[in-house]
Amino acid sequence: MAYELKQELKLTQSLVMTPQLQLAIKLLQLSRLELVEMVREEVQTNPVLEDVSAPEVASGAPEAPAEAPEKPEVDWESYLTGQNEYRQGGIDFSARDEEEDDFMSNISDAGGSLSEHLAWQLGSSGFNPQDMALGEFIIGNIDEDGYLRLLERAPSSTDSEHEAATVGEIARCAGVEPVDAQRVLRVIQLLDPPGVGSCTLRECLLVQARNMDVRDTVVEDMVASHLENLASRNYKAIARALGVNIEEVFEAARTISKCLNPTPGAGFGKDESRAVVPDIFIHKVGDDYIITLNDDGMPKLKISPYYRELLKSNGATTPDNAKGYIQDKLRSAVWLIKSVHQRQRTVYRVVECIVRFQREFLDQGLKYLKPLVLKDVAAEIGVHESTVSRVTSNKYVQTPRGIFELKYFFSNGMSGGEGEEVTAEYIKEKVRKIIEAEDTKRPFSDAQIVEKLKESGIEVARRTATKYREALGFLSSSRRKAHF
Repeated sequence: MAYELKQELKLTQSLVMTPQLQLAIKLLQLSRLELVEMVREEVQTNPVLEDVSAPEVASGAPEAPAEAPEKPEVDWESYLTGQNEYRQGGIDFSARDEEEDDFMSNISDAGGSLSEHLAWQLGSSGFNPQDMALGEFIIGNIDEDGYLRLLERAPSSTDSEHEAATVGEIARCAGVEPVDAQRVLRVIQLLDPPGVGSCTLRECLLVQARNMDVRDTVVEDMVASHLENLASRNYKAIARALGVNIEEVFEAARTISKCLNPTPGAGFGKDESRAVVPDIFIHKVGDDYIITLNDDGMPKLKISPYYRELLKSNGATTPDNAKGYIQDKLRSAVWLIKSVHQRQRTVYRVVECIVRFQREFLDQGLKYLKPLVLKDVAAEIGVHESTVSRVTSNKYVQTPRGIFELKYFFSNGMSGGEGEEVTAEYIKEKVRKIIEAEDTKRPFSDAQIVEKLKESGIEVARRTATKYREALGFLSSSRRKAHF
């Protein structure tokens, strides 16, 4: 068999993701805060890039250290005058003291994590060093809801089996006897908040029920053996099983609802709520809507004139490796600047198109929100649907109607009964209002919600109403029903 080498020319077409295209796609799906952070990191690592918005320091001149402000001398004359006014009752005590060392500002916040709160109580329990170390180990495995999640629960295990397995795991990990692990765990469960460190919901509620000011055996029996019936509000089955009348069961259920906490760790170690920073602002001026991109904190980029002149000087005094490095950084800087400008233009065009489509919503409210899909906007501005999808991801817009995620304006349409189409968001809002206005003792079923929507000119199937109800976080009618 003979082998020979041949050359063959072949012309083909293929889609190649250039580095510039990859960068442009990456920037499109970033929010404003992520974009600002990324650009600032690039400015720090790329010497060719300069931030025009940053304050400039003269080269070669060391920055003068800021002088500490001199503390003013005590104005004794004003002090004595103030003392005389105090004696005469002429001081305005409603006036705010302008001194900076207000003692109220030194008071620390009352917050703190759950583990810190438990560790502080554990230190006052009088434990010996061995029990203290065991207690710290248990506290370290309590999650933010207040439960001890040391083991994955087996699907077929009961609450009692899972609780016993957890105690055994504590003893094994800490190198102690199960009796000691059980004893220390019981002490922790009686700390504030009661029930913390429990392994199951049953154990958590039972610890709290047994430590109420007045013991209620019906409450304890319901928690110990009838949590499933309690969750489904099958009070008749509980009454038959416990041999009590239905009123006692209602009273016990009311006590459990008002006095027992299923998440004892709630309120500890939670992050403070953060305001949403909009990426785009839409203001109404006269009859027109003005679109403004939020450029607050965005670095204003330019190419460093020093490195530009260095490359223009034909590299007479610049080594070849340094020149290649500068050229690579210059190419990267130009790509970044162009990609940022292209991103801002694309975002503006997408929002401008959304405003044209949803003008009636901005003018008159949710009822006039039109069905809109990515394909409509993409065809309008001449880009691919994936580009519109990336633009609308993780971005918020502030409008005269409130702050919305850009994806909020995209929704499929459904028949409104009179030939017109309404959006799913509008139907959800109608379902919310129907449920919030119902009689809690006689809540509407999904079929009745469908009838209520039909009265408003909206025709949907019962399963659709169920889907929207569940998306809004409402339970079924049997579980929404208030028995007391």
